[in-house]
Amino acid sequence: MLRLADGFAAGDADRLVRVAGELREAGAEEFVLGFLDAGGGVDLAAVERVVGVLDGCPWTFHRAIDRAADRDALRKQLDGMPGLDTYLTAGSADGVDDGFSVLLAEAARRGEPGYEQHLLVGGGLRLDHVPTLLAAGVDGFHIGGAARPEGWEVPVSAEAVARWRTALDAAPA
Repeated sequence: MLRLADGFAAGDADRLVRVAGELREAGAEEFVLGFLDAGGGVDLAAVERVVGVLDGCPWTFHRAIDRAADRDALRKQLDGMPGLDTYLTAGSADGVDDGFSVLLAEAARRGEPGYEQHLLVGGGLRLDHVPTLLAAGVDGFHIGGAARPEGWEVPVSAEAVARWRTALDAAPA
């Protein structure tokens, strides 16, 4: 993930570009990034500068989309950006429960301009969300907190990961 501090502002864009270039030179082939301006719009200048050093590598626009003033405008501004292949989103800054209808609506728009990218759902995702998301065509799930049921201060739970893997493997295709 290319981020210099918590939050969604790009901060020192020169440093971000330098770090992205160094990671690319070191062999990194996929990236996660996403920056908003003070008004909640995409910080297109910062995104373009960083993406410019990624040599077309695939990248994910992370949950900054969940704090955007206008998700649709953000998607359309990023449409055609080299390498953009995924949006990591909960559909809402408050998590999947609050953003569920947004996720389903965006999944239904797959293939439209600005909506060609893969959805990777994360941010309060629970196993009971999965069947409806799968039925809507969403097949990417990011289970940060769900893989740590004892909290972020302890390691990932192999049992929790196994529960998710089993559930996904058993889901109808």
